Amino acid sequence: MSARQFCVVLAAGGTAGHIEPALNLADELVALEPNTRICVIGGDRGLESVLVPARGYQLQTVPSVPMPRRPTLDLLLVWPRQRAAKKLAKAQLRALQTDVVVGFGGYAALPTYLAARELRIPVVIHEANARAGLANRVAARFTPLVYVLVPGSIAGGKLMGLPLRPAIARLDRSALRPAALAHFGLPGDRPVLLVFGGSQGAQRLNAAVAGALPGLLADGISVLHAYGSKNAAPEGKPGYVPLAYIERMDLAYAAADLAITRAGAMTCAELSAVGLPAIYVPLPVGNGEQRLNALPIVEAGGGQYVADAACTPQWLGESVPPLIHDHVKLAAMGAAAAGLGDRDAGHQFAEVVARVAMTHQGGVR
Repeated sequence: MSARQFCVVLAAGGTAGHIEPALNLADELVALEPNTRICVIGGDRGLESVLVPARGYQLQTVPSVPMPRRPTLDLLLVWPRQRAAKKLAKAQLRALQTDVVVGFGGYAALPTYLAARELRIPVVIHEANARAGLANRVAARFTPLVYVLVPGSIAGGKLMGLPLRPAIARLDRSALRPAALAHFGLPGDRPVLLVFGGSQGAQRLNAAVAGALPGLLADGISVLHAYGSKNAAPEGKPGYVPLAYIERMDLAYAAADLAITRAGAMTCAELSAVGLPAIYVPLPVGNGEQRLNALPIVEAGGGQYVADAACTPQWLGESVPPLIHDHVKLAAMGAAAAGLGDRDAGHQFAEVVARVAMTHQGGVR
């Protein structure tokens, strides 16, 4: 690769599912080309305000303009607000002397995509969900540089895994397990159930764990539980470690024998990459993309699926113990999940983006 400096703007915002892969790509780009200038253009109200600076990257914001799900007066204001957001994004892209915009979706991505098109800056999009969001569907109409995690989510998109954190992409669960158990204060002679519902937690999973916990502990099962910072903190006890947020997910995956989780695209990509068996409880709102995210893993035998309404304390107490104590079945599930994982996607995608940026370098803006 060339040593010349180029500027990559990452368009992503709102949820960790959009922001984390963008930041993981940023890490890979800097590893590939240390002179790369990186900036994230995100929304003015999402997790990016915390996650982006924490990873050491520059953040610019544009107003978040969500699309109303019902016909209301707000619908009339969507496009005027989009135009204002696009004007601001356009000024930011110019000031940064941007060579390429790479988007992972979210409300903040759309005005950045549209601004880049007007400035003739190449746009590369990555769609992680089985059903593409609005911003990426719009951008796919004017850029040929479309990459998808799930075949067919955007017609004509090229397959590309989701960029993962290096600590997770290179994780050896067995080797790290003793240190991981010690990190969380978990005993070394019991299987560990990891429960997490994404960056915000999941009340359904929290309620199921609360009701089933006495039985799980009596069955010799430890529980590592990320309950979400916006939810009430459960009381910890021997064998049960509740945390608002797990900073070191690599250690959580290494400590766990089985996970119960939602089915966001990043979660599915990470669990399959590290070969951790999981029971997926897809979020029952939106357009059903979470169930579709987990479906290939479940069909391959790397996980199980339970509907949100069926995830009760009784179900958890009856279903988890026989599975987590079945070492042969867990090993088979882990191998099946790992067969779908892609640990090298971040490096591969960084090479694609770097080539596009250097091709455009010096072009008309």
